[in-house]
Amino acid sequence: MDLGPPILRKPVTVRAVFPFAAIVGQDEMKLALLIAAVDPSVGGVLVFGDRGTGKSTAVRALAALLPPMQAVAGCRFGCDPARAADLCEACRNSDELVVATVPVPVVDLPLGATEDRVAGALDIERALANGEKAFEPGLLARAHRGFLYIDEVNLLEDHLVDLLLDVAASGENVVEREGISIRHPARFVLIGSGNPEEGELRPQLLDRFGLSVEVRTPTDLANRIEVVKRRDAFERNTEAFLAAWEAEAEATREKILAARALLPMVAVPDVTLENAARLCMALGTDGLRGELTLIRAARALAALEGDEVVGVAHLRRIAAPALRHRLRRNPLDEAVATTRVERAVVEVFGP
Repeated sequence: MDLGPPILRKPVTVRAVFPFAAIVGQDEMKLALLIAAVDPSVGGVLVFGDRGTGKSTAVRALAALLPPMQAVAGCRFGCDPARAADLCEACRNSDELVVATVPVPVVDLPLGATEDRVAGALDIERALANGEKAFEPGLLARAHRGFLYIDEVNLLEDHLVDLLLDVAASGENVVEREGISIRHPARFVLIGSGNPEEGELRPQLLDRFGLSVEVRTPTDLANRIEVVKRRDAFERNTEAFLAAWEAEAEATREKILAARALLPMVAVPDVTLENAARLCMALGTDGLRGELTLIRAARALAALEGDEVVGVAHLRRIAAPALRHRLRRNPLDEAVATTRVERAVVEVFGP
């Protein structure tokens, strides 16, 4: 199967984005995105809330913070040269792998995208011109080792949801159509945003998000004024605004790098595992994904804060984002999910 000529992932010139550090408030959302940047195994972030609360702005701002990564030069899938088991077929068969430094991909998945555009399909141009069956990679290939962002994720069509569920479960995209039979690695951090008033997310996809964040319109007068001032300053003189926030942006970038380096050394004592399990049992979460996500997110949080041991304080801070979307509906308890998690945290860990 011809994968087509090698294509080097080059930096793409994009319009300036609002700095991550300049976002006012929304601390839970920003923390969840940083945790996903430190440890992709957490499973992605779902950001639900009111319109105009900075959901898309925060995701796009995170992309500008991400340190570059090492990839195989010319690989269409950006394979990691340090992970031989995850190389695509072309890289496995190559005599020598040339390493290049490339940006971490952050790929938008539009709601109206076709399945061919997402998964990849036959390269029609080469088929007509040369009579060759060549594969044209889709958005999943571009997002490998990076972030796949879906705005209004609750409005995504069912056939695309099914495709994402299959790929998220296996870490591999399989294309079988039009005489093409190919599989390639597709591991990415899924970031979704949406407004709950426009519809609910399918439970199967909801469960695939590691963290779920709720954002609300600021009710504090000073915060609202500051949001307007910063956004207006950014649009009136973008270069000056970016320059003013560059030092904080660099500090955040260094913090992500330091947390990634510390992450493998962060210990999770048995008592912390027991506390996580007790909390999930108290909430009645289905399966064990809640405990796994809670521990991974708490470990990434500890790394961000420079701590080498995960404790109850870390579990407390990350419990709501990790568990609020995993609760069963309880007809005898009409409290919102966040309140139920906070109440269980106090019951299990104490006030």
